[in-house]
Amino acid sequence: MIRFSGVSKKYGSFQAVNNLDLHIREGELVALIGPSGSGKTTTMKMINRLIDPSEGSILINGKAVLEHNVVELRRNIGYVIQHIGLLPHMTIAENIAIVPKMLKWDKMRYAARVDELLALVGLNPEEYRQRYPAELSGGQQQRIGVIRALAADPAIILMDEPFSALDPISREQLQDEVLRLQQALHKTIVFVTHDIDEAIKMGDKICIMNQGEIVQFDTPERVLRHPANEFVSSFIGTKRMSQLESLPSIEEVIIRPVTAKPNRGLAEAINTMRRQKVDTLIIVDKNNVFLGVAGAWEIQQHFQQEKMTLEDVMRKDIPVLLATQSLSEAIHLISKHQVAYLPVINDRQELLGIVNRASLVDIMARQVRIEENSNGGRCAVC
Repeated sequence: MIRFSGVSKKYGSFQAVNNLDLHIREGELVALIGPSGSGKTTTMKMINRLIDPSEGSILINGKAVLEHNVVELRRNIGYVIQHIGLLPHMTIAENIAIVPKMLKWDKMRYAARVDELLALVGLNPEEYRQRYPAELSGGQQQRIGVIRALAADPAIILMDEPFSALDPISREQLQDEVLRLQQALHKTIVFVTHDIDEAIKMGDKICIMNQGEIVQFDTPERVLRHPANEFVSSFIGTKRMSQLESLPSIEEVIIRPVTAKPNRGLAEAINTMRRQKVDTLIIVDKNNVFLGVAGAWEIQQHFQQEKMTLEDVMRKDIPVLLATQSLSEAIHLISKHQVAYLPVINDRQELLGIVNRASLVDIMARQVRIEENSNGGRCAVC
């Protein structure tokens, strides 16, 4: 999707970016991170030509960005900035519709898009479309900034430290919101941040930069487990590494779930749920191969259709954890996909059990207590 080849950027004698090679695949969320002056923001801004490279080439779907009309390029790339940048004299609807209007969408089309996006982030269109930015909280304004970047349905979105000005609670909520939207929309997102925890939570890949060069480009799991050098180890924090390395194995935290066969009727399923006091059934076949999950909501929606079975209502697009993966990977997947639990399977797709949020919270609390004891009562993560 986006490929940097030998890209450099100089300002006089200062080398902001040096001989950068980077490939961002379609649908990935890549977090660019590094100390101040590392080149991360310059790298991102070269994608939509807010900054042009001094050397090398940047390709989007095989075409050099320098060959694009710069106005058309920017209109087709969503952009979320740190300070939101909503126009105070325009309503929320007008702010969201800026790019679709520039692209000559008809009024009915962009009005419907505004309502669709407001609903997508939990803001009632009837209540919010005619408000002005000053009438919204900081978190609500930032939500508008995010969906404004989505308004023309661009394939690529650039996010320049979008949540750094927010309070911790609002920041956490917006991170979750973007991850939820990304799971639904599968955009290619380049996300600049100065917060390593945010990068670990948000990124499919993390690109750690220093002095204009890429030091490590990898998944959060590999960055945490296999830092490329002392700089990366220091940057992500040695305490974080020691905590992750001392986490127990998956086998120690697996919980036995309530299972059901796919041919069971919906009334049987509800009866099982009531008896076992659960709201979800894990569906397996006769060989205990994992097939999907069926929640009370899905069952209730189709309950009046007597011929339907669990196979008809179960969800198959569920993230799973392989038994060979680590607990830190489980934590990352649960956070990224915003799910309450993960089915754990072996290489034959057989269900071994589940790990859930509650068991992971218990583990992390236990780790804090261990670290406190080993440091003479002082919290190692404070």
